[in-house]
Amino acid sequence: MMKPTRMTGAASLAIATAMLAGGLAAPAQAQDQESNDVITVTGSLIERDGNLVEASPVTTVDAAEFDVRGTLRVEDMINTLPQAFGAQGSNLANGSTGTASVDLRGLGSERTLVLLNGRRLPYGSINIDAPDVNFIPSALIEQVDILTGGASATYGADAVAGVVNFQLMQDFEGFRIDGNYSGYQHNNDNGTLQGLLSEFQAQNPSQYRVPDGSTFQGESTDITAIFGGQLDNGKGGMTGYVGYQRTYPILQNSYDYSQCALGTRNDGTEFSCSGSATNQYSNLLYVGSGEAPFPNNDGLVATDPQTNTFSPYDGATDTFNFNPYNHYQRPSERYTFGLFADYDITENVEFYSELMYMNNRTNSQIAPSGVFGYGVSGGAGGINCDNPFLSEQQRAYICTNAGLDDDDIAEDILILRRNVEGGNRNQDIRHQTFRALGGLRGDIGDTPFSYNVYAMFAQVQRTETYNNDLSINKLTRALYAVEDETGNVVCNVNADDDPANDDAACVPYDVFSGAGPSDAALDYIVNPLNRNGTTEQQVISATVSGSLDEYGIASPWAEEAVAVAVGAEYRRDFLDSNPDANYQSGDVAGQGGPILPISGSLDVWDVFGELNVPLIQGAPGVDQFGFDLAARHSTYNNFDATAYKVGGDYAPIPDIRFRASYQRAVRAPNIFELFEQQGIGLFDLSEGDNGNYDPCSGSDPSATLAQCANTGVTPEQYGNIADNPAGQFNTLGGGNLDLDPEVADTYTAGVVIEPEAVPGLIFSVDYFDINVEDLVGTVPEALSLNQCLNTGNDFFCSLVNRGSGGTLWANQTGFITATNVNTGSLATKGVDFLASYSRPIGEYD
Repeated sequence: MMKPTRMTGAASLAIATAMLAGGLAAPAQAQDQESNDVITVTGSLIERDGNLVEASPVTTVDAAEFDVRGTLRVEDMINTLPQAFGAQGSNLANGSTGTASVDLRGLGSERTLVLLNGRRLPYGSINIDAPDVNFIPSALIEQVDILTGGASATYGADAVAGVVNFQLMQDFEGFRIDGNYSGYQHNNDNGTLQGLLSEFQAQNPSQYRVPDGSTFQGESTDITAIFGGQLDNGKGGMTGYVGYQRTYPILQNSYDYSQCALGTRNDGTEFSCSGSATNQYSNLLYVGSGEAPFPNNDGLVATDPQTNTFSPYDGATDTFNFNPYNHYQRPSERYTFGLFADYDITENVEFYSELMYMNNRTNSQIAPSGVFGYGVSGGAGGINCDNPFLSEQQRAYICTNAGLDDDDIAEDILILRRNVEGGNRNQDIRHQTFRALGGLRGDIGDTPFSYNVYAMFAQVQRTETYNNDLSINKLTRALYAVEDETGNVVCNVNADDDPANDDAACVPYDVFSGAGPSDAALDYIVNPLNRNGTTEQQVISATVSGSLDEYGIASPWAEEAVAVAVGAEYRRDFLDSNPDANYQSGDVAGQGGPILPISGSLDVWDVFGELNVPLIQGAPGVDQFGFDLAARHSTYNNFDATAYKVGGDYAPIPDIRFRASYQRAVRAPNIFELFEQQGIGLFDLSEGDNGNYDPCSGSDPSATLAQCANTGVTPEQYGNIADNPAGQFNTLGGGNLDLDPEVADTYTAGVVIEPEAVPGLIFSVDYFDINVEDLVGTVPEALSLNQCLNTGNDFFCSLVNRGSGGTLWANQTGFITATNVNTGSLATKGVDFLASYSRPIGEYD
């Protein structure tokens, strides 16, 4: 599937009236608060007076920005920010988790910590190590704070790239209904792409079309009712919401830039429509080590359904264009409700709670499954010469010309065919997410300290039904068609005299004649797939913070005293994923290998502290100068980790402030990286100069015999290894209980300018440099293969495992190992420019 392009011309209608007081995303500032306000700044556990800002850069998107854009999905707003990179979202079909996640700085969503009102969100599903931001009601968002540059010392693991904190409205009074309706409009007027599609449509009209004109589709409707009020004469308050959202699908066939799978030709100088050799009408691939039994194009021949003959494979006419079948936007339907309440039990004890629920359903559609390189001998391929669906020309092509008799099997011939008649693959994904939190907060007597203690429980239940994928075992039996004694075409398993081999349900699968498979055969070869599971998160946290003013702990040159916060936290993450027997067996043509159960839990105990020290305030040339310190020690099941931070800020005058920080962030391996069972999957290789994907494949490999020998190729196999025409190969992936924590060093430095002469203007420039060591990840399969080819390095070559005949794909004996390991490092650096300018328009009667 080609990389999605942002769709143009989003149209929206805001039904609710928005009072726009703010503007674009801007640096988070506290100067707008009154000087005696006490606020909490994202990135710090210390409640501070209103004239301070955090030393680390924080960007804020307020509710007005959501309103003015008519944003339905939280992910869409976050992804407009330069700090955020595309992650899981509604535009992903193949490989979708059914969730939406945030990825700061492109370091991976697992290295971005997502908070709701300053507290963690759970993992969003049983197959993604990041929270699902679909859970957050966009109508209640007051502001979103994005802190980039690491915050593990403040918030714990996962905050390597930074923190996204969604702050919700919790003091609403009255009743309000917000509604949005939106869709995507696009003009199909790209002359270059339409010309390319016209060229390929002329050669293969069943596979290509030329979208033109204006389209409007993918409509979404969102309605949220918000209600709230005071309790017991103002001693408490309550805010609740009920929401419904429905989104309709968009297919890639709707747009000229996505109607075909784009590739290149003529040494990469022009675009081409490419795809897969698994066409609707069977293509054959010879993967034997000897001379091919038929004239071939690197072992490929194609079936002509009109004449029931084989002919040389033509990439333009015999390629399957899978793009039109794939979702560009998944359909979804979501119900949400929640309740936030607080109540003053005594003067110094306030109870607060959060209760939230989401029921979300989405459907992910991709192209039909198929016979991805199987035959009468399963993964080894093969066609029986007495197959009654073969025409005489076809039989001669693969059998007679090779000296085979009717009772022989033409071995090492793989069948490549899409099950177009059986329909698209689709994945019905449903999530139920529940989160409950209760806590106590208040002042500690007459002291300048306050406390905050809470407990939280969250659970995500996921159920999945995968439709229209095919059973490898059933395909193997159905492809082995013969005539019985009465002349009826039956499966070979039902033609012998041994009833123990029978499969009464087996129906022969016709992939050679123009008639195509019967409905009964299509029903037989399907393998239904189901998976369900649960993730849970439990958190107990306690924090004490306050000023040391009464104790005289302050700089003699500062107006404010030292402030401190200390606390402890316990967290437990639990994962249980239960695929059915069909998933676990690997007897599924379109999944790449078995999907195995995962079960495990991870416990962590944290102790942490933070110090804010104003050194000089209100002096000539020094309006503000101070520093921040923070540290957190974490004890996990198998190891300990310590994160810390040093930051400082200097304002020579109120109009300008310089800030800098250094942070040592630590990320422990999560339950997915630790406990995922190892199994075979698929990965892609890029096409090489010789037109093949595997450098050691084809009759004229691009790699030398000596290079290929490094990867396990024998002299007999060299020049006789069949390439995968779709560029997909086997990989062995999975978890690793011996992983070490990641360690990251983060440096930030910048300036914030808020000139008194230009009220309403805020401008900031910040440099960031993040370097992650002991990175938890996998060694890319292509890197392992290329390094083994070119250097013969023992480590990389140990990861390349050639299967029978030297294959890396034709069956699961060949693969490249890519399990989780501490691979090395990952780094990024850059500069953020942020600006905001707002002025009141005036007052109206």
